[in-house]
Amino acid sequence: MPWLAIVLPIHIALAIALFVPSLVLPFTLRTGRRTTESHSRFVQAMLRMQSSGSVPVGIGLVITGLLLVAGLGITFVDQPWLLVALAIYAVDLVLAFFIQRPNLRALVGIRAAWDDRVWQAAARRQRYVSYAMAGLIGVIGYLMSTKPQF
Repeated sequence: MPWLAIVLPIHIALAIALFVPSLVLPFTLRTGRRTTESHSRFVQAMLRMQSSGSVPVGIGLVITGLLLVAGLGITFVDQPWLLVALAIYAVDLVLAFFIQRPNLRALVGIRAAWDDRVWQAAARRQRYVSYAMAGLIGVIGYLMSTKPQF
């Protein structure tokens, strides 16, 4: 199926676009100021993506994912590495949507002095969540590249 070669890169690009803001934004919180006051275009783009772009990207991700599953057909069940990768992906989505995103919104909206230890501790915890999410994405990448047989 030649259309799978087109859908797969689109699916991967959408998956990356969905997770990058959740992974990167916690590292912009090191300055002790509101991220929205930053003049960085990259940070502003990440904030826009997190606030208004995640729903359209998520819908595109679901559509391309369903197309990929339809293209694989019944052989999808014969690939346990893919099932494990999807389960890890679901855990990563839960982390991003229910933990990372709400906490980032709260941290971005708080004006904090550089010596505000409570704000710094919360920002540090968000960076640890980003490390965990990046680790899970790394495991997915490993499974996709090696396709181990369990």
